[in-house]
Amino acid sequence: MGVVWKRGQRRDYLSDALSQLSGWLHDGDCIRRTLLLDDAQHAILTERIQIAAEALGVRPQIRRLDGRTQIQVCSESDGRLTPAEVGLAARVEAVYQSLS
Repeated sequence: MGVVWKRGQRRDYLSDALSQLSGWLHDGDCIRRTLLLDDAQHAILTERIQIAAEALGVRPQIRRLDGRTQIQVCSESDGRLTPAEVGLAARVEAVYQSLS
């Protein structure tokens, strides 16, 4: 699926949506984000991610390392990101902004 943005140029709407999420890096068939959070914020974020991920059918990897929370979401369908995976990244951003 794609959306025509300019004459003769075609862009994927998921890539466009992902480009609006600051701090997320696209790495192969995964997207990832590292956040500086304290332990309480990490616990809140992790709980909310798990709820959203379950609803979207996505399995993120979340880990805590040296005061940072690392989140990775990988595609489970042919190496291409789906709306659910990009949607989870947007949800993570919304929760992170509410914690700041």
